[in-house]
Amino acid sequence: MVFAAPNEALARAEGLLDAAPPPLHASIAHQVIGIWQRDFGDTRLALAHLRRARDLAARADSPEREADVLATLGVALVHTGRTRQGLAAFERGVARGTGHTRARVLYRRAYVWWVLGRHGEALEDVRRAIVVLRQADDVIWTARALTLRATVHLALGAVERAEADFAAAEELWGTTDQEHDKADAVESRGLAAFRSGDVPAALRLLDEASERYAALGTPMFMLNIRRSEVMMAAGLAPEALAEVDQAIAVLDGIGGQSTRKAELLLVAARAARLAGDAQTAVARAAVAVRLFAAQRRTWYETHARLVLIEARVAAGRGAGRLVADAAAVAEKLASFGAPAAPEASLLAGRIALDLGWTADAERHLAVAARSRRSGPPLARMTGWAAQALRARAAGSTRGVLEACRRGLDVLDDHRMTLGASELRARATAQGAELAALAQEASLASGGPRRLLVWSERWRATVLTAPPARPPADPVLLSDLTAFREIAARAEEARMKGRPVAALEREQRRLEREIRARTLHMRGEAPGGGDRFDVGRLLAALGDDVRLVELAVLDGRVQVLLCGQGRVRRFEAGLLAEAEREAEHVQAGLRRLAHPGAEARLPLVEAAGRRLEELLLGPAAAHLGAGPVVVVPPGRLHRVPWALLPALRDRVLSVSPSATSWLRARETAPPSGGRHILVRGPGLTSGGAEVPLLAEGYGAPAMPSGGYGTQAMPPGNHTTGSHGPRAPRPGPDRLRHQASATRVDGADGAAAEGASVDGAATLGNGEPGYPAPGLALARGAPVVLEGDGARVPRVLRELDGAALAHIAAHGTFRADSPLFSSLRMADGPLIVHDFERLDRSPYRIILSCCDTARFASVGADELLGLVTALLPLGTAGVVACTAPVNDAAVVPLMLALHKGLDAGLSLAEALRDARAALPGDAVHQVTGWAFSAFGAA
Repeated sequence: MVFAAPNEALARAEGLLDAAPPPLHASIAHQVIGIWQRDFGDTRLALAHLRRARDLAARADSPEREADVLATLGVALVHTGRTRQGLAAFERGVARGTGHTRARVLYRRAYVWWVLGRHGEALEDVRRAIVVLRQADDVIWTARALTLRATVHLALGAVERAEADFAAAEELWGTTDQEHDKADAVESRGLAAFRSGDVPAALRLLDEASERYAALGTPMFMLNIRRSEVMMAAGLAPEALAEVDQAIAVLDGIGGQSTRKAELLLVAARAARLAGDAQTAVARAAVAVRLFAAQRRTWYETHARLVLIEARVAAGRGAGRLVADAAAVAEKLASFGAPAAPEASLLAGRIALDLGWTADAERHLAVAARSRRSGPPLARMTGWAAQALRARAAGSTRGVLEACRRGLDVLDDHRMTLGASELRARATAQGAELAALAQEASLASGGPRRLLVWSERWRATVLTAPPARPPADPVLLSDLTAFREIAARAEEARMKGRPVAALEREQRRLEREIRARTLHMRGEAPGGGDRFDVGRLLAALGDDVRLVELAVLDGRVQVLLCGQGRVRRFEAGLLAEAEREAEHVQAGLRRLAHPGAEARLPLVEAAGRRLEELLLGPAAAHLGAGPVVVVPPGRLHRVPWALLPALRDRVLSVSPSATSWLRARETAPPSGGRHILVRGPGLTSGGAEVPLLAEGYGAPAMPSGGYGTQAMPPGNHTTGSHGPRAPRPGPDRLRHQASATRVDGADGAAAEGASVDGAATLGNGEPGYPAPGLALARGAPVVLEGDGARVPRVLRELDGAALAHIAAHGTFRADSPLFSSLRMADGPLIVHDFERLDRSPYRIILSCCDTARFASVGADELLGLVTALLPLGTAGVVACTAPVNDAAVVPLMLALHKGLDAGLSLAEALRDARAALPGDAVHQVTGWAFSAFGAA
């Protein structure tokens, strides 16, 4: 019963002891309490109860009972680090037991062999046990034995054998009421899915197991270990480290198993290393090594030594002795049949290469390279990385590129099994070394076209393939609605100065639930999406347009200038210096967003000149006179490119990759030309441009009279950015419109009043909605504002629109970028919401602060609002990279839409809108802060 209803079993055992039972029954009760404390509580109490159970069994003169208790005691002793005593208890248990009882003892000794990493002995004991247990028709213990044998097979890399045993065990569990064992079976299936490379299934099954354990009230630290391993493989190392650290604190608090403590420390060391915290990794791995050695767990100790060496290398402690240490670890892991052996050989070879020991390096890398032909994706990646390093050491550029191509193809296939865009983005970190090796080889060979191909090969890959849509999951939809309500209540409480701690806790819980469910999504069939072709790019650019792709090699920016049928390479400055300068610019833009800081404008302009030198270098003199597309690395996503002197007066667009620019350029606009204007709450300007734009596009006249623009002819907005240019609106007209809204705050109330008046009922009784059949027939936009700007309605209208303008307060979440949001009337509209659209609007204008901020993850990926939209059918976005003056945004937006009215692209219209603004500092920096992304 202790594994069917653990807490109930504990209570009944304690109640039985209160009734002064005979020795045989008391022995059973103490054993149950000992099992509960061993697995879910204090191991010291467990040992006390199990020793008492052993003594009572001897007093009852029951050899079978004594043998059974000795097996349970042996497991507990091993888990407390007393390996020698535990194995001695098993020897006595095997000797005392017979038949069915001995089979159960052998099963538990097999479990201990697995804990100790002695897999051969484990398989032998469990094989002997299964034969007898099946003959006795013992369903529960046969299922346990099959589950254990499958777990041992997984440790040895025999995934197919493991899956067969797991399936047989699960069939048996279905006939029992052993709820804890059933949860363990689900957990084991999750482990098998992970070992076979199916990360979404692994996360889903492990989360299901967690729910089952929670219902039973039993903490399971092995589940924390396994889930952390999966998260690390998915690129979620910081989250894995946080989970393991929390588990260690819980384990220490209850006085739990020291064996689990060592295992948790090992996982924590790996997570810290992958998260870039080498010093923490060294400290955790060193403690894990000591604990495993004291517990006589050589298999685990050897794995901990591998992580310790990796962490020391990451911390810059490379030395000749580490080559020998890594080689010894590799040899021992290979003798165990451990799948991590190639990783250790690769490490030894890499350290030897850094020291110039080419002969040693070749020997170790050749061993590691054998794994490239078979096994799970990450093991094959290890083999191809070793092969690429061998080719580089041999001076074979062709060999390096071939190995890198094959390795990244493996990772492409693995990545495309992941449905969540976050997992796809983070998984690219596994290919960063191969991509860098290929770029270095391409640079050395002197071909800029080849360097461009490899720069594109692993840049913004998430945007090159169709996204997997979130499932029509009622629980997910319910969680999203609850999250929105809680977030809105928390925001309201903050504004009123009320406590929000409880609301914030619930919001974080819902965020975890939403994220977990989206990570369960599976991707489509293998295939890496669009393949980049230089000829196709150059044909699309023609003679007038230039595309500037910035690659970073050895910390220096390489400028690849594409256009006029060729690719040229220029060397610019250091990336680290450019990043520092970009941060200075961001600080300057923040200050200049407020009147009174005009004296800082020359400093910001000077920083723009320095950025141009660092990022474009001599390429700035070769840009020609036409439009420019900038493709920066992820770490430079916050550069306001319009501030650079060479780009300031140009038609300028930004793209995460050349491939995504091509895809955006070839995206066809939707039929119908439906326009959406959305105004959210809480804006300083009140979203004053929305009613003005609504009037200009042909919505019913505003009661205030407004500053209306001319109605937009249907369909003109679809003209491509490099097609025939329509006549531009006169600058005098644009300046007149711009001057209608002041930015010094003097008549902000009047502007806000006009916005409120404009939100009057428009024919159907709902605020902000045009009357169907009247306004829409005249080409008027759908206007959503006030209580009408609620997330479900906004999403419904955005789906498949030609143009959407959203004036809403934006919040960027660096800690969880897919929870970056736009504030609507009923709460935040988050990236996860946008991903539910069948097709996002062809063009989107996001008129508020920080809507173009991203988190740089993986090899060179960006997560944020804009990058969520581009794969979903959006061909062009205008968004802001910095905080801006809300009032100054109004004339910029009016001028931008005037350009779209004239048939211009977003990039062309934004260039003209900047030129049409007043010349004061606030307006200038507002124009620089906005960028056009994509190609529409």
